Amino acid sequence: MRGTRLAGPGHRRGATSPRRTISVLALVGVCIFSLTATQTAGADPAAADTVDTGFAIPFAGAPGYESLAPTQVTNPGQLNQPLGQQAADEIAGQVGLTRADALSEQQYRDLLSGGGVGGSREAAEVIDACAQILTNTNGRPLYSDVDGHPTPSVLASYGLYVNTSGMLESPANADAPTRQVNSLIAPGGFVGTWLRNNDATGTLIALYRSAYTVQAVYGFAAQQISGAAQLVTNTKGGVSSEVGMSMAPPLWIVNFALLYILNPSLAAAMPAHWAPIPSPVADALHSSPTGQVPFSDYASYFQ
Repeated sequence: MRGTRLAGPGHRRGATSPRRTISVLALVGVCIFSLTATQTAGADPAAADTVDTGFAIPFAGAPGYESLAPTQVTNPGQLNQPLGQQAADEIAGQVGLTRADALSEQQYRDLLSGGGVGGSREAAEVIDACAQILTNTNGRPLYSDVDGHPTPSVLASYGLYVNTSGMLESPANADAPTRQVNSLIAPGGFVGTWLRNNDATGTLIALYRSAYTVQAVYGFAAQQISGAAQLVTNTKGGVSSEVGMSMAPPLWIVNFALLYILNPSLAAAMPAHWAPIPSPVADALHSSPTGQVPFSDYASYFQ
């Protein structure tokens, strides 16, 4: 399995929590495309200020949570910078999660290694790939085959990534592991079964009591109307730009919550700011019937 697994929290919540049947509709990435939940989030959106992010509904997400999502970069030093653990813990508290809600270190390692009760190495590799895509920040490059050469790329702030075959795309692209993981997180699927069978029901309950649930509704709606390219338009101060779906506020917060319950260190590696995709690149992605373009043709725009 690719990637370095980070140490997680040393405790877990819910060993004595009531056993519930909770469908895991999303686990990592923009993996919320089979949404059926109707619960109301337990976190209080009034705790966060409503701000003008430049994103329109549904891309802005639930009112009151926009200020928790990344803001646009204002200097080159912010590009692809990770949140850091302190900021991640603060955001987690504002969406209704704590470190005690996350999987234990052993549960996390079991899930990401295909272990535990009913573990699957194949499923673990998909989940691991999703986490890597969403934490493709400075110090965490993805490696792809670009014109026959292994090539690193770091593009998280743009809401883009380069797949293993060297194609540039949104994490919400139909080709991406962050989209294909649907079969694992569908009701009755692998992930929900694994978490229930491995003493993690409390983690599921915490997730559904958080802002995840209400934000997932907005994220699902946003993804459904964004075509093959899966890009989002931002308009602020009379200036319009585009960014990948994973950086729209509801999707970013959903992804944050999901990574945080897996391992708070993963959430800390998510991008702290979003950056506009260079216009020629965005135009090419929109023009592509698959929402993909060869990275080698456009890499110079990101240097």
